[in-house]
Amino acid sequence: MTGQIEILLEALPYIKRFAGSTFVIKYGGAAMEQEDLKKEFAQDVVLLRYVGINPIIVHGGGPQIEKLLTRLEIPTRFVDGLRVTDEATLEVVEMVLSGSINKEIVSQIHAAGGQAVGISGKDGKLLVAEKVKDKDIGFVGEIVGVNIRVVKDIAEAGFVPVIAPLASGEDGHTYNINADTAAGAIAQTLRAEKLILLTDVPGVLDAELKPISMLRRDEARDLMNAGTIRGGMIPKVKCCLDALHGGVKKTHILDGRIAHALLLEIFTNAGVGTQIAGDE
Repeated sequence: MTGQIEILLEALPYIKRFAGSTFVIKYGGAAMEQEDLKKEFAQDVVLLRYVGINPIIVHGGGPQIEKLLTRLEIPTRFVDGLRVTDEATLEVVEMVLSGSINKEIVSQIHAAGGQAVGISGKDGKLLVAEKVKDKDIGFVGEIVGVNIRVVKDIAEAGFVPVIAPLASGEDGHTYNINADTAAGAIAQTLRAEKLILLTDVPGVLDAELKPISMLRRDEARDLMNAGTIRGGMIPKVKCCLDALHGGVKKTHILDGRIAHALLLEIFTNAGVGTQIAGDE
């Protein structure tokens, strides 16, 4: 019992500090695939809302998209980590992201006692994009505009916005958007307190492959230049640095495979991931 009381007391100053704040959370990886983790993520989101924090969820769906493409015998390939998206692939991407995944997340939040509304980046022209330049990868977009009103309206009405990373183009096309990029752009436009990226790794690792709990922007850049941060972690760290430059106060890269990773990172002194903050 004493341990439980200590945990609550440790969380109290964070609850007070972040009441009224907005957190943008990119939801992906194992946390979206394992049933127990899906339920725990929904519980975390509902608790955040009940203590006065405004969570905004942006979700991925790569593995689920891949499964359906394979079942439909639609070939797929990647260029620089981006899925080449022709018309047939885009139809599947939109079906999976805006359909099955988005609605499942909303249902999980409802089952945990919260209220959520699922939308895509196309709704209300939340995300406006143009075709990625210098790469022949089809309907993959770069965000050129964020119209945040629809997200604010949903949050102010007491619901958790759950956003599929699709965008409208001025040319009338739909564009597939990287979920980390979409979350970062939304966080910048909202000037969010935090941008949180859920991954399948313990966070940023040092040269000895040990997790780093906290980095300043300059330290993160140095680790990238030295090659310590490499592979798939590079775009995630760059996303965090862009968000900080755009006005987000703090960013976090978490291991979504840990039960209740969100609460542990936000409401405990030690945390469970890597926090990347400004240079102060």
